[in-house]
Amino acid sequence: MHAECSPRDPRWVSFLAWRAGAREHELATQRAIAERLAALMGCHFAGQLDASAPATAVGYAVPNDTLTSLACARRFGIRGEDDLFGGVVPFPFVATKTITHPLVGHAAAAPAGWCAEFSERVREVVLPGHSAFSLHDARAAGRRLLQDGPVRIKLASGVGGSGQSVARDVEQLDAQLAAPAESEIASNGLVVERNLADVRTYSVGLVRVGALVASYFGTQRTTPNRHGQPVYGGSSLTVARGGFDALERLAGADADMSHAVALARTYHSAALACFTGMFASRANYDIAQGRDAAGRVVAGVLEQSWRIGGASGAEVAALQALRDDPSLDVVRACTVEVHAPNVAVPDGATLYFSGVDEHVGPITKYAQVHRHADTRAED
Repeated sequence: MHAECSPRDPRWVSFLAWRAGAREHELATQRAIAERLAALMGCHFAGQLDASAPATAVGYAVPNDTLTSLACARRFGIRGEDDLFGGVVPFPFVATKTITHPLVGHAAAAPAGWCAEFSERVREVVLPGHSAFSLHDARAAGRRLLQDGPVRIKLASGVGGSGQSVARDVEQLDAQLAAPAESEIASNGLVVERNLADVRTYSVGLVRVGALVASYFGTQRTTPNRHGQPVYGGSSLTVARGGFDALERLAGADADMSHAVALARTYHSAALACFTGMFASRANYDIAQGRDAAGRVVAGVLEQSWRIGGASGAEVAALQALRDDPSLDVVRACTVEVHAPNVAVPDGATLYFSGVDEHVGPITKYAQVHRHADTRAED
């Protein structure tokens, strides 16, 4: 099974620098992943294009953020999954955490395109919570949820755990909600949801490049940054050839992983059903499992990513292995991020960045794929 450019329709791959405020190490990694995708597809890599430039043909696009309008996608000739590594949604809020939860009431503020049906469809696969687009609604949501324990406040604009805090009483809630500007809440929204202890975060994803389809489950890990604070340190993935059906079979008797796959699959299907015009060739869902204030073990989808992400280095490495060996049905791959100088990179790993980023300091990022004898297809 090969993902190749048709000789009758010569194409190329372009990296679209779309997300504002991206760090140097992020852009370098994303460009390198786009170049790897070009090699995987047998296409020319055209380099980085400025997404604010006038409309132009971009070939196969690798944007570094979800495209947040159908018109924007069409401007670049992106009309379906075959045209990009990532996703397109009809409204900006759909690309954020705020789609995960319902509003606090029928009279609550809501952005254009809000779909109450989506939050109803995913109610059983997410944590208790609400999304809010006004300070008044956020306070009401927080007070309601505090009756059953601490709550986590998450700005929709936060990335990688930034813009989050935990409130254990009304005083803390009010103080933390006073931090963001009301205009920020009104423009982008925030989430107030049940806070969990002893959390383990699972990643479940689905990727398609040409005819090559793969799905995966895995876990994230943290690493200390230069200040000693825990930050994202990479993902370890088990990648199956095929879609969610193949992934569910692979999860098998692992009850926690099977549950995580089922939660992500429900969320994915609901999004495609509720947001007309949406499509995604790369989808990743973060699922948290932990204990609530009553000590009960609960799990739920935290958020979605329909764009190139922290696990994408491992995704592309796994796709390459599956393409190169048609008898291979399952591979394991990982991404590693280390905030330190002079990091030794294992033999055979793909180095994406090693240097000093002006915002985060010294950091090394690489991906690696592992094969196992028991992962080959039966004759």
